[in-house]
Amino acid sequence: MSRASERGAVAVEFAIVAPVLVMLLLGIMEFGRAYNAQASLSAAAREAVRVMAITGKTADATNIAKSAASSLSPGLQGTDMHFGTPCPTTIPPGTSPQTTLTITYNLSTITGIAGPFTLTGAGAMLCVG
Repeated sequence: MSRASERGAVAVEFAIVAPVLVMLLLGIMEFGRAYNAQASLSAAAREAVRVMAITGKTADATNIAKSAASSLSPGLQGTDMHFGTPCPTTIPPGTSPQTTLTITYNLSTITGIAGPFTLTGAGAMLCVG
């Protein structure tokens, strides 16, 4: 066979492989964004539940969560956060009550191929007396 008979083979192979490679790159980007958002939500939940366990103030915990997850766009709303049982003002001896926080966030995708994804960050902390 001569080279002249193979002239279009490279273009055809590229046309077959290129969409697969582009989809792979877009999938890696989306997964990276989702992983980063999940890490931000988990960190925000931990920080907010720590403040809630120490101060007992939901408003302070909400503000801390919003600032800890400031990398998310759009940012967190107060309705995205669900606090569990608040810490009692006095803790009876021999008990160890805890408070919890769950943050739910809908992550939109860049590509629009899949999603939006619902991500959840949760935190729990023993109450400080």
